[in-house]
Amino acid sequence: MATNTSQEYDSVIAVCRSLFLKKTTDYGTAWRILRPSSITDQIFIKAQRIRTLEDKKVSKVGEGIVPEYIGIINYCVMAMLQLTFTADDPYELEVSVVEKLFDEKVNETKTLMLAKNHDYGEAWRDLRISSLTDLILMKVLRVKQIEDNLGQTIVSEGIHANYQDMLNYAVFALIKLDVK
Repeated sequence: MATNTSQEYDSVIAVCRSLFLKKTTDYGTAWRILRPSSITDQIFIKAQRIRTLEDKKVSKVGEGIVPEYIGIINYCVMAMLQLTFTADDPYELEVSVVEKLFDEKVNETKTLMLAKNHDYGEAWRDLRISSLTDLILMKVLRVKQIEDNLGQTIVSEGIHANYQDMLNYAVFALIKLDVK
């Protein structure tokens, strides 16, 4: 079966983007008050819930893992945006500005994915969804450690690159779950 990763990626992102912009219309950019470390913790909560649902196979809340992966993607975009803002930037942003910024961060992240996907030969397609969850959790723990070290690393990628990887792993999971 032929695959078109770029098209599948765009299809998943369209679902996430639509929800992000609808929530921006409803709530404004209240997320701007969150420190990057708080966003990291939100991503951890979502990834941990996915792992719990994968292990227990039952949801008592009634929502499955798809909304959690979508949440991870959108929180990763928020985190990457927060890393670019300064104390002088306004908390409240127009929906049209958020839309443009969302697209910029996703396009940067997709470009990275396409380069890595080329080099790794789409190896993610052979991974279990639970492995993608574990990779996201590992990246979250790495980011938490970097944050605890005040952003200092010796040889490691920075926080931004880890958010990009988490976003891409969540997109891969949603592609595997056939979300469109």
